[in-house]
Amino acid sequence: MSVPFDRRDQLDKIQAGLLPGEAIIAVYDAIGVGTGFLGLTDRRVIIQDNSFVGKKIAITSIPYARISSVSILTNKSFAGQWFSSGNLAISTGHHTYDVEFRGDDKTRHAHDVILHYITR
Repeated sequence: MSVPFDRRDQLDKIQAGLLPGEAIIAVYDAIGVGTGFLGLTDRRVIIQDNSFVGKKIAITSIPYARISSVSILTNKSFAGQWFSSGNLAISTGHHTYDVEFRGDDKTRHAHDVILHYITR
């Protein structure tokens, strides 16, 4: 089965940190300030955050059980096109991660995967 990804180095980082028996679903490059990529596995969401002072990078794992909601952020000027934006908001209750993608299809796929796992 082929895993959708944007950049090989990001896929390699996710593969290197997998838990035994964990499978990658997708790895998408993120654009905008601070975020490097978003990885989806069958157990968690992995976000690379480049916004730390001193060129430090955080790779944050969020188990699906800790995610309280997932939202697609849309631009109101695109009336009638629900998935016109490439932004996704992932909330853990006390923190919301905002991730912007290159492409509406990636936003929709990430949203649908997360929604599937948090509503099980």
